[in-house]
Amino acid sequence: MEIEDYIRQKGKRLEKTSRSIRDYQVFDFNYVPERPLMRDEVRPIADAMLRYLRTGISNNLLIVGSRGCGKTMLVRYLAKSLERQEGRLFFYINCRHHNTSFKIMAELLDVRPRGYGLDELWAQFQARFGKRSVFILDEVDLISEKDRRKDLLYLLSRSDRNYMVVMLSNNPRFHQQLDNSIKSTLQPEIIHFRNYNADQVMEILKQRARLGLYHYSAGDLAQLAGLTYKNANADIRVGIKTLYLCATEPQAGVDANFERARRDIVADLIHGLNDKNLLILKAAASVPDGHVKPVYEFYRRLSAAMHETPFSYVYFYSNLSYLQSIGLIMLVSTKVRKAYTNQIQLLFDAQVLGQVWQARFQ
Repeated sequence: MEIEDYIRQKGKRLEKTSRSIRDYQVFDFNYVPERPLMRDEVRPIADAMLRYLRTGISNNLLIVGSRGCGKTMLVRYLAKSLERQEGRLFFYINCRHHNTSFKIMAELLDVRPRGYGLDELWAQFQARFGKRSVFILDEVDLISEKDRRKDLLYLLSRSDRNYMVVMLSNNPRFHQQLDNSIKSTLQPEIIHFRNYNADQVMEILKQRARLGLYHYSAGDLAQLAGLTYKNANADIRVGIKTLYLCATEPQAGVDANFERARRDIVADLIHGLNDKNLLILKAAASVPDGHVKPVYEFYRRLSAAMHETPFSYVYFYSNLSYLQSIGLIMLVSTKVRKAYTNQIQLLFDAQVLGQVWQARFQ
């Protein structure tokens, strides 16, 4: 088949299947539904925000949970809902894209990052943002290691403006990595977001199907919900992407579309890792038994070969917890002789890692 023939035939199929889609926006991971599920985790976040808006006394939060558990969507929903009542008080930033204190402040101020010192930016920042301002720092654990002191967190926690900081992290050990001077003034309330249960996965996918599609199969939806809960760690993004693929590529079937969605999201996760976490994954994939200590020794040698300074064992283990929280590995306790040790199991096709590794390091 000629390329032009393929494009023509594919375009006709997509035009036909797109007629079943009511609203494409519903399948965007950034979509915030008008009526998200009420969950126990919502209450302490809403309570903290309301207390701050009424009293002006900072009530900082650290919200931790696995990817796809809904923490970002719910925080953005609460911010949007409260702004309808209180005005423009919430400011969102993703630390994956703006990964130093300097870049975060420049982005919030809408200025070019070059040409300013940190003190100058901070002076402008305080002049721009008055009291009762809430800063939502998503993926805060991805602030660069170059910004080792996390200057922005220190400045926000010490400011006489009494700013409120809402941090979201996939790393359950992020709080332990903060400098004591930051922890002593920030004093965040830590809220753990649980993964969705099976009923919640089903309810969310049913809601997205109703909003985004003209028609759908209840049987396919139940099958997809089961796959998402059991085989994707209840990562709702995999379910939503599969739902979209089933609408646009129905001939592939639920199982094949689910595997494609899961593979695409895993590839995106691995592409987004920093070099040190990529080195850890490479070491885990290279040690046959996956026992943590041999993996760490391999990681140290690999880091030296790549001219990277390796983590200490404590930080290495902390990053294993992070990789587990985002669904790339699983730590399993196993018995070796008379003692127990942890074993690292990869939860993705190692071929994806090989492709990213080649592009990054070779």
